[in-house]
Amino acid sequence: MELWERSAALASLEEALRASAGGGQVVLVAGEAGIGKSALVNAFAARCAGRVRVLWGVCDPLVTPRALGPLHDIGWQAGGRLAARLDAGVGQAELFAALIEELSGPVQRPRPVVVVEDAHWADEATLDLLVFVARRIERLAALLVVTYRDDEVGAEHPLRAALAAMPRHVVREVPVAPLSRRCVSERAAGAGRDPDEVYRLTGGNPLLVTELLAVGGPAVPGSVRDLVLARLRGLTEPAREVARLVAVMPTRAEPLILTGTEDLAEQCVAAGVLVAAGDGVGYRHELLRRAVEDSLLPSRRAALHRRALERLAGAEGVDAARLMHHARLGGDADAVLRYGLAAAADAAAKGAHREAAAHFRAVVPHAGRLPAGERAGLLEAYAFEAYLAGVSDEAMEARRAALAERERLGERERVGENLRWISRLASWSGRREEAVAAAVQAVEVLREGEPGRELAMAYSNRSQLHMLADEREQTIEWGQRARDLAGRLGDRETEIHASVNVATARLCDGDLTAAAALRQAHDAASAAGLVDHAGRALVNLASSLVGMAEYASAEAALNQALRYASENDLDGYVQYLLGMRAGIRVQQCAWDAALADAEESLARPSRIGVSVVTALVARGRILAARGDPGAPAVLDQAAGHASGIGELQCIAPVAAARAQYFLLAGDAGRAAEEAREGLALAVVKGHTFFAAELAYRLWRAGEPSPVPPESLPVPYRLMVGGDWAGAAAEWARRGGEYARVEALSAGDRPAVSEALRILDDLGAVAAARRLRAELRGRGVTGVPRGPRPSTAANAASLTPRQAEVLGLLAEGLSNSDIALRLTLSPKTVEHHISAVLDKLNAATRGQAVATAHRLNLVP
Repeated sequence: MELWERSAALASLEEALRASAGGGQVVLVAGEAGIGKSALVNAFAARCAGRVRVLWGVCDPLVTPRALGPLHDIGWQAGGRLAARLDAGVGQAELFAALIEELSGPVQRPRPVVVVEDAHWADEATLDLLVFVARRIERLAALLVVTYRDDEVGAEHPLRAALAAMPRHVVREVPVAPLSRRCVSERAAGAGRDPDEVYRLTGGNPLLVTELLAVGGPAVPGSVRDLVLARLRGLTEPAREVARLVAVMPTRAEPLILTGTEDLAEQCVAAGVLVAAGDGVGYRHELLRRAVEDSLLPSRRAALHRRALERLAGAEGVDAARLMHHARLGGDADAVLRYGLAAAADAAAKGAHREAAAHFRAVVPHAGRLPAGERAGLLEAYAFEAYLAGVSDEAMEARRAALAERERLGERERVGENLRWISRLASWSGRREEAVAAAVQAVEVLREGEPGRELAMAYSNRSQLHMLADEREQTIEWGQRARDLAGRLGDRETEIHASVNVATARLCDGDLTAAAALRQAHDAASAAGLVDHAGRALVNLASSLVGMAEYASAEAALNQALRYASENDLDGYVQYLLGMRAGIRVQQCAWDAALADAEESLARPSRIGVSVVTALVARGRILAARGDPGAPAVLDQAAGHASGIGELQCIAPVAAARAQYFLLAGDAGRAAEEAREGLALAVVKGHTFFAAELAYRLWRAGEPSPVPPESLPVPYRLMVGGDWAGAAAEWARRGGEYARVEALSAGDRPAVSEALRILDDLGAVAAARRLRAELRGRGVTGVPRGPRPSTAANAASLTPRQAEVLGLLAEGLSNSDIALRLTLSPKTVEHHISAVLDKLNAATRGQAVATAHRLNLVP
């Protein structure tokens, strides 16, 4: 394709290459399908020929993406240690390290440029790879170029999270815009076509312009499908059949697919239907390939997939995910079993748990063809990958099916192991009674035989359930029992699992040395490749510190946990940690970021259990302080989940948030009722800080507390005792800015003025209104009035940040431009825009801007 109007984009790529000599760069080349991203990058590579070494990787549009597909492409080109590691099937960490080594030298080799095309189709392991390289690239003299369709990457697309995780200072964006009307008109006139009609039909998309002008005759096809099918009609039927076969091959068809039909393939290339692609042929663009594929009858399409599978299956080195793709779409059940199991195992080994679960999901309907023992093993492997991928409902269904198979086979150890896993999944999903029942049953079943690893882990599972219920003595008792048996058996995994439970209980009991024990457990588990246990150790460390109101320390631990969970695709933990980070950011008064975290957490697959409560509490507290009418519904939802979970870690924060909401609403009686419910359980469980916050809420509601003031931890004891300055200083030390505002609210006029300023900046109109009313009741005069509606955009209940975003929308800025201007992530910007549209009752950005002008919210 001839390159039109891309000199500025090429110059940006050249500039990034020059800059990468002093520290690597990431270039994001974004645009709609057919806009010319690949043509641009190819032209850039041609310009750089001889100066750099270009390594290409492509993400394929398979039904389930192949794990680390681009890295396999790159390894094939690079050879050396990277290729050897890929052939050896080593884990993700070793592969990533091998790529960094490849990009690091030697110095006499041309500088590397790594191109990863079509990242909107990337699997989770490839997204991890992109983040991994981006975080290290400034120490390499390398350039990473990533192309993707920005119109297909919505707010919840996994690529968004990957891009947001890249260090902003190493990232450059090169958007690829449509062609100008002038450019299209010149090309149309040269082909004897109506310029206005061509521009209207193509919108300046270079691919569509090229295809439209290549169709002979006066007729103007009205769609991509019509364009490519018109060109197909000019071929002989045998050549058309080759083009159809290539259409079911994502990316390209290699020589083995074309064996015996090379002449026909050349006819397709000569006619412009296909183009040369590496050592094979393919369509000029995925849009064109899909147009042909979609035009086929389902039966014909399935037959072509079976033909492709037959030819690929006879070749060496073909990725199992590709074979699985054709097996599924060809309806070949035996091949789905054979290649699906191989693809799932390969994805799991590379840490691509979502892809592994997807392959297993496709295989399970055909599992009846397997012997009972193999079928049970398949279900157990599926359950484990689904658990790691954060789809606990699928994991539970598979575990129950596996349990039934093992019971029929009379395999006691496997029955006990599946019961233990059912307990874990039920606990994670917020069904505590079911979790406890399955845990007890697992121990009973496994005690009937010789004590083994399964029994040791069942003991540790009992310990974990007691730990989650803040039953610390039982946690240590069952944990020590598990460690003793595991030690006799040489079972290092169970020893680590039980050590995490025991250390967490000790830390929650105030033993700060247990934090080091959790870090040691993480290191040991990580070194042994036990990513689930390693992740849990960090999660427990962060959540324990949050429960002790040590927000500054908790943030550091949480960031480490979130980084580890993200790098190892532990999506269930990621969802939970995002909610926890939202809670910390509430305390830090970073409320826009807190809401973005809560939204991202709640948008993930799990909709129940502990994964969602922390996010709902964070959102509910912010909405309550801002006077949003949706606050009660959010807090009611959190209470419903907490009640089902039945654990203090969920019940106490929900009770505190609901009590605070009713205090802001002026209903002290209901606030006291909410605080009392949670306080009773916190006292029974002996959780000092949960009890302290609820006792404080009860005191604020004017009710006597069963907890003596002198037994409260320092910040709450100071607040109840009237030492607001000391409490404010202690909250500042702990990183609890919002709690510090509460302390300042009881202070002198300068302190109160600072508290009101912070609340006003946060848009916490309900909290500020309540404080001003209290100050009037105390006879305090000269209190700042707060922002006027015209200056704070309160006419539409917008927060200051939302008003700022609205102003930039009115300037015509795109989401990415707003993100750059405000130094926010695209995800956060999308959240703000959604809130603005909702508050202005607007369906589109244009309507929002029009309403804003009408209400004088923007100049």
